[in-house]
Amino acid sequence: MLKLNIKNETSRLRAVILGTAQSNGPTPTKSEAYDPKSLEHILAGTYPLEEDMVKEIEAFNQVFEKYDVEVFRPQIIENYNQIFARDIGFVIDDVFIKANILPDRERELDAIQYVIDQMDPTKVVRPPEKVHIEGGDVMPWNEHIFIGTYKGSDYKDYITARTNMYGVDFIKEMFPNKIVKEFDLVKSRIEPRDNALHLDCCFQPVGIDKGIIYKSGFREEADYLYLVDIFGKENLFHIEREEMYHMNSNIFSIAPDVVVSERNFTRLNNWLRANGFTVEEIPYAEISKQEGLLRCSTLPLIRD
Repeated sequence: MLKLNIKNETSRLRAVILGTAQSNGPTPTKSEAYDPKSLEHILAGTYPLEEDMVKEIEAFNQVFEKYDVEVFRPQIIENYNQIFARDIGFVIDDVFIKANILPDRERELDAIQYVIDQMDPTKVVRPPEKVHIEGGDVMPWNEHIFIGTYKGSDYKDYITARTNMYGVDFIKEMFPNKIVKEFDLVKSRIEPRDNALHLDCCFQPVGIDKGIIYKSGFREEADYLYLVDIFGKENLFHIEREEMYHMNSNIFSIAPDVVVSERNFTRLNNWLRANGFTVEEIPYAEISKQEGLLRCSTLPLIRD
């Protein structure tokens, strides 16, 4: 049986679900795009090719092998995008929570059922239907749980609004001993540079006391200042609009001192090394064209 344990974003990783790009299906049509960045590349004719994305995920997998992490992969659904495992579920403490995701992505959960079957069934939870919540918006951070949401009255009109306040309240009820803090994120249906699809598109902790942040990803300055207060401004790497567009905050920690990052994130990777991190650089620029990167492709199950 899998003994789930996720207290934060950076403790030593032992087991993870990593998405797959095999049999990824044809390039979506304009009307099938879930986010403005995918739409941009569909219209430009630069949408990523399956063979390139398979190579990128395999490079990620090799880093996990190097660090002796147990890796589970989804069962292949023919002609279907299964790259972003973070969307379909997440672990807090020893509880696996199935995400209430877009209805036509429900099959992705079926593809990891063989992993869920290895968990204590009393620790597997499916939220009520009115709860919208995706793993990219949920960040356990020791006594805190940070959650990205969208509080605009036009929530239902935004396919980019993925976690609602029912989702925030659900987590508060499930984990009454945690400090659950929601962050109201900037959303756009048409401009990917102004769309924080999930919280990990504009913020992520690294190490023990540091983080990567995009100030303009938060609709309220008070939410940004909340994180500054916790981490300290000197410990936060502030990314710019174009860096946010390329997903600089969406890297992935294997340990407090080991980070997997995209090889083109020069400014960020230099900062990480200057702060004592080992940076495992891999190519992931093609996958990023779908407005997701390294954190989005993973579903951590066990950390120390």
